[in-house]
Amino acid sequence: MKVMLFPGTFDPFTRGHRDIARRAAKLCDVLYVAVMENSAKTPLFTLDEREDLIRKSLAGDGLDNIKVMKWDGLMVDLYTKLDCCAVVRGIRSESDFRYEAEMALANRLLHPGYDAVLLPCRDDLSLISSTIVKEVGFYGGDISKMVPAEIIDVVKDKFKKGRKQ
Repeated sequence: MKVMLFPGTFDPFTRGHRDIARRAAKLCDVLYVAVMENSAKTPLFTLDEREDLIRKSLAGDGLDNIKVMKWDGLMVDLYTKLDCCAVVRGIRSESDFRYEAEMALANRLLHPGYDAVLLPCRDDLSLISSTIVKEVGFYGGDISKMVPAEIIDVVKDKFKKGRKQ
């Protein structure tokens, strides 16, 4: 059975993330979307909230081979635990490619069998990032083309609570 892992902080989950998950699910028997902690980032949403947002975003897709989970540890440990054949990463730009290539090499040092599949983003989603969603959303801008419709109200509410009235 081919098992792939799509890890990320997903803070919040974007339309680009959803597109990569949908496309990757077609390449394997099981795709784990793993919500990760990142010591270099201060998330807007809790780990549980992010996991819930992803479940809501993918619920109507009819892709029964996608499993959503959270993980607080090294990604390569989860990769080993799940017996993955590859990690899936979305690529928006040349700088993303360079970063992901470096991460793949570093992860291969930790796990010699590590492999990565880099999927280019769709053109219409290539400028969307969680950082941009947070910046636009914080100032009350329109994020409807950036996050899945299933979670837009939850994301907007989080920004309203964080913004000084």
